Amino acid sequence: MLSSPYFYALSAVLMWSTVATAFKLTLSHIDPVSMLFCSSAVASVVLWGLCAAGRRCAFSRRWLYMSSLMGFLNPFLYYLVLFQAYNRLPAQIAQSINYTWAIVLVILSILVLRQRIGIREIAGVLLGFSGAVLISSGGALLSPDGLDSVGLILAFSSSFIWATYWILAMRDDRDRIVAFAGNFTMGALYTGVFILLRGGFTCNAGGILGSIWIGLMEMGITFLVWDRALKLAENTARVANLIYLTPFLSLLLIGGVLSEKIMVSTVAGLILIVAGILIARR
Repeated sequence: MLSSPYFYALSAVLMWSTVATAFKLTLSHIDPVSMLFCSSAVASVVLWGLCAAGRRCAFSRRWLYMSSLMGFLNPFLYYLVLFQAYNRLPAQIAQSINYTWAIVLVILSILVLRQRIGIREIAGVLLGFSGAVLISSGGALLSPDGLDSVGLILAFSSSFIWATYWILAMRDDRDRIVAFAGNFTMGALYTGVFILLRGGFTCNAGGILGSIWIGLMEMGITFLVWDRALKLAENTARVANLIYLTPFLSLLLIGGVLSEKIMVSTVAGLILIVAGILIARR
């Protein structure tokens, strides 16, 4: 079982499926900035432990430069924006809109990496963004008070930040674990400075426990489990497609644990987003 790529892939999917619910539960005990500091610090400790265990710690001036740049984008800026979006929106809306990052990545690959665009890519992008519009407008129409417009802007912004991060990561030739460890260390440092400038750190036991869970399941070990699945796979595409189970499993947890009423527009929009990703993906 431990040599099966599907074991690692499904394990990663199950872990990632919990994080949207964990975000909302933890944000009821702690503010977004403090949550980011705690969770990124936990991820840093775990990743440096893995580096030490594998004797993979290698530092250079380039390593510091890349860690400073990438760590600013992710985790600092990305999660700062994403957590604020979750703080303002229902979990089902924030999660689904954030998932459009893969569609944005297609667009940035065309604009930045000069990849050629065809009818399939155009159709996929349009289909994906139509799903995002359905989730945003459909949710607002079904809710008497509508949706928080700032929250929607933040959720869409997070997808652009994440896609930009991965465009830059394509040219990052550092060891994967050492790179992640450096990024999260710098992200925790940026967040700590932000907290000092803001003048306050708020937390309680529930916030700390939730942040530890997020640091492990969202930021830390799950990426490495997923990476292991792809390395073991004979057919990478077949294994990689399992990632699209994540948002739907997450909706089940959101409905069951958070007691959010899952809207038809959310499910339909999410189906359109995933379909658009699959069509546009090279």
